[in-house]
Amino acid sequence: MIRMLSVCIAMLFAGSLIAADVKFDDPQKQERYEQLINELRCLVCQNQTIADSNAELALDLRNKVAELIEGGKSDAEIVDYLTARYGDFVLYRPPVQPNTLLLWAGPFLLLLVAGIVLVFTVRRRAQLADSDEESIS
Repeated sequence: MIRMLSVCIAMLFAGSLIAADVKFDDPQKQERYEQLINELRCLVCQNQTIADSNAELALDLRNKVAELIEGGKSDAEIVDYLTARYGDFVLYRPPVQPNTLLLWAGPFLLLLVAGIVLVFTVRRRAQLADSDEESIS
C-alpha cells in the first residue's frame, strides 16, 4: 500500500514537471522560446542551460521568457532584461568585453605558452644530444 502511494505521488510530481513545459500556439514563438532557453544559463546549475535544468529558478526563468515572448518583446529585449537582472553570467556564451577577454583569449594563450615550452624543450634536448655525441668521440 505504501509503495502504491509513493508511486502515485511520484507520478503526480513527474506530471507537474511535464506540465511546466511551455507550448505556444504560434510555431514561430515556440521556436524563439526554444532558442532562447537554450542560450541562457541556469544560475543554480551553472553548467546547464535553463532548458536542461530542473532547478526551480530555471523553471521560473523559462516561465519569464515565455511571458516576455507573449508580451511581444524581441529576443534582444528579453536577453537585455535578463542580463540587466542577473548579469552576463546568465548568458551561456558571454560577450567579448574587456572583463571577459581573458575568458575568450585564455585557451589560446595557454596553447601558445605550451608551444613555446615545447620548442625550447626540443631544442635543449637536441643540444644535449649533440654535446653527448661530441664528448663520446
